[in-house]
Amino acid sequence: MQQLHTIPATQLSRWQSAIPFWLSLALPPLAAYGAWAGGWNVLLLPLVTWYLFAAADAALGRDSGNADPDTPDEALRWYSLVTRVWAPVQFVTLFGLLWYVPRADHLGTPETVALFFGVGVITGTIGINYSHELMHQRNRWERWLGDVLLAMVLYSHFRSEHLLVHHRYVGTPRDPVTARYNEGFHRFFPRVLRQSLASAFTAERQMLARKGRPWWARENPFWRYWALQGSMLALAFALSGWAGLALFLWQAVIAVWQLELVNYVEHYGLTRKHLGDGRYEHVQPHHSWNASHRASNWLLINLQRHSDHHYKPDRRFPLLQTYTDREAPQLPYGYPVMTMAAMVPPLWRRIMNPRVRAWRRQHYPEIADWHPYNKARNPMPR
Repeated sequence: MQQLHTIPATQLSRWQSAIPFWLSLALPPLAAYGAWAGGWNVLLLPLVTWYLFAAADAALGRDSGNADPDTPDEALRWYSLVTRVWAPVQFVTLFGLLWYVPRADHLGTPETVALFFGVGVITGTIGINYSHELMHQRNRWERWLGDVLLAMVLYSHFRSEHLLVHHRYVGTPRDPVTARYNEGFHRFFPRVLRQSLASAFTAERQMLARKGRPWWARENPFWRYWALQGSMLALAFALSGWAGLALFLWQAVIAVWQLELVNYVEHYGLTRKHLGDGRYEHVQPHHSWNASHRASNWLLINLQRHSDHHYKPDRRFPLLQTYTDREAPQLPYGYPVMTMAAMVPPLWRRIMNPRVRAWRRQHYPEIADWHPYNKARNPMPR
């Protein structure tokens, strides 16, 4: 079993300690180089984010260090800065390529499609992930940057769904994002696309209703979401016409696919115990899959320490804790490998179903009938 150790605030606050989390900033230059050089170079983005970081995980192993959770915000400025600068960097990268690529005679259609596939990989893997970190902060400027990042992939409602639905109802039938036991990704993906948009809008409408306001009130953030998304679409069209719009939509589709692959992995088969009458136990670290793989957590700013994020959602990413296998279920590999496995349902079930069954025996030996949990047929939470 992995032995954990504490990283003191004095060590954590050094800029050198934050540098590995800035590796994502190497990706936009790779995108620009791929567009300029063409050929196989258009594949650099998925090759690096998936395969290079998977290999780095195998070489560097797991990180057993836990930062002192009482470290003050001012000691984390080198960490929070990377999430703040990413929005303008991604904006320039995305729209710069939307202007350049349709005018580049050396790029054929297959190369262009492949290049913007890679762009979608980073706007999803990095951009949506950073927006997730930003939306959890109290600072209005950071939350606004999160909205801008989500608008670049036409998934602005993710903020409402994540904050108002997912965190509250994770592991229950009301959470669309909790992947059910034996539910393959190819069934999960269309279901979550349909249900999460509806649940996000319903959550905002109900919040306004409690204040005596209609859904069309100015306070409804969906007006902001639609305005930002419309602005992004208009800019893509203004830069390169229908080609620019098509490429923008293509990268957005890939980005959302990347996000939902991660969502699928994070909670697959893990449910909270129904206590009766629509009451469920409180969220605990064992209700999310944990992964402490060093390199992929650098790229994903500790997103894989997801058990602690749900347990303490207000923690900034450098303070997220990892857990032993007695406290939280562990993924055998980091997200780059696990998301690739999720695309092959028989392989996924072979890897994960025995782990889910072991988790059930460990944490809920008293539950004999798992059928209502498998099919999300327990009562809706109150």
